[in-house]
Amino acid sequence: MKRRAVLSLVLAAVATACSKFQTYRGPEVTRIHVLKGQRRMYLMHHDEVLKAYDIGLGFAPVGHKQFEGDGKTPEGAYIIDRRNPNSQFHLSIGVSYPNETDMAFAEEQGRSPGGDIFIHGKPRKYRNAPQDWTAGCISVSDKEVEEIYAMVGNGTPIYIHP
Repeated sequence: MKRRAVLSLVLAAVATACSKFQTYRGPEVTRIHVLKGQRRMYLMHHDEVLKAYDIGLGFAPVGHKQFEGDGKTPEGAYIIDRRNPNSQFHLSIGVSYPNETDMAFAEEQGRSPGGDIFIHGKPRKYRNAPQDWTAGCISVSDKEVEEIYAMVGNGTPIYIHP
């Protein structure tokens, strides 16, 4: 009986250690800055950089996303508005693209602005892809997205700069 209890505790500890869901108890992430030209993302607490990451972007990284399928990563001010714990890209955190301006521009052109822009991981099948491989999302490693997922809450502003 004692052996079974010890084994159960060990198995629970291993399962927790292997979980993709981390806990974060540090300073609040008050905003995110993405510098597309430098391929860097910064998680900020006011003026302090908490974490910095190398990133991948959409397969056509120069310029602001305007239309569905253009392969561009948006530029501008958005918010983190949702999370997907069951993402095909390990974990993903939603960016509020398109905003009203993005939708109005696309509508004037008779096109769809697209959507479903996320910060997400890089699953095995994309491990050998070039740095800029997404359809417009921001990619980091799976380990990094686990950390970001724990640190960043819904409602956090994200500023994506050229």
